[in-house]
Amino acid sequence: MSTATTTNKASAAPAQNGRRHVKKSRKPSIWGVLAWIAALGFFFPVFWMVLTAFKQEADAYSDPPKLFFTPTLDQFRGVFETGVGISLMNSAFATVVSTILVLLLGVPAAFALSLRPVKRTKDALFFFISTKMLPIVAAIIPLYVIVSNIGLLDNIWALVILYTAMNLPIAVWMMRSFFLEVPGELLEAASMDGASLWTSVREVILPLVSPGIAATALICTIFSWNEFFFAVNLTAVQAQTIPVFMVGFITGEGLYWAQLSAAATMAALPVILAGWIAQNKLVRGLSFGAIK
Repeated sequence: MSTATTTNKASAAPAQNGRRHVKKSRKPSIWGVLAWIAALGFFFPVFWMVLTAFKQEADAYSDPPKLFFTPTLDQFRGVFETGVGISLMNSAFATVVSTILVLLLGVPAAFALSLRPVKRTKDALFFFISTKMLPIVAAIIPLYVIVSNIGLLDNIWALVILYTAMNLPIAVWMMRSFFLEVPGELLEAASMDGASLWTSVREVILPLVSPGIAATALICTIFSWNEFFFAVNLTAVQAQTIPVFMVGFITGEGLYWAQLSAAATMAALPVILAGWIAQNKLVRGLSFGAIK
């Protein structure tokens, strides 16, 4: 009987330790609390922007700020009446088309520079990254002359071309790092099984680097959607994008906070939704190869 009691105690001890372990793991750490505080601090401007979008202009200017007010959609109606739809469509077209072009050009280039390197691979990579070091303001005058001479001034295709050139070096560098994490033995094994290069890439490599492609696409999307300098200098009315449209709310009479917040909410919503939908792919893509 003493043996059975000892056995029961011995079996109960791990269970108690396990329960203690579970309770300990559920206790929030100081780093977790600090992370939540930092996250809330970063999110607060977005929250305040959305809150202001549902206020009247008088409530938006009140001092001290009003937390309790009668919400209204008047500011969103006012923004739609000023023609924000055309600017949103222009931004969406330039962003989507340029991102697709970046992936079509950048993924094969990154594959060739990682798994099929050539003699001047490092020089090519340095050239790509050196284009990002050139200040955009130094190139705007020749770009303006070129765009004007080929008849693409105030044309959305000019922004598509420039956004593609702007994001292509980033895509090549990002995708190259993802391709480098893929073991070369996988391609050799597929080749020994009789698979062609295209079959190996389509059925072996691309599924492995799909999180990286998603992360690259999302970053290019964010950069293109938020781009302002090219758009404000090369477009006027027909190809006006949403960042340029929002400048119109800054007038000599003052700043329309509520209406500007409504426009900013509408401008930020597509990017927030894209990030939320692709969050799993984005985390996997950005952490791809971090633990090896």
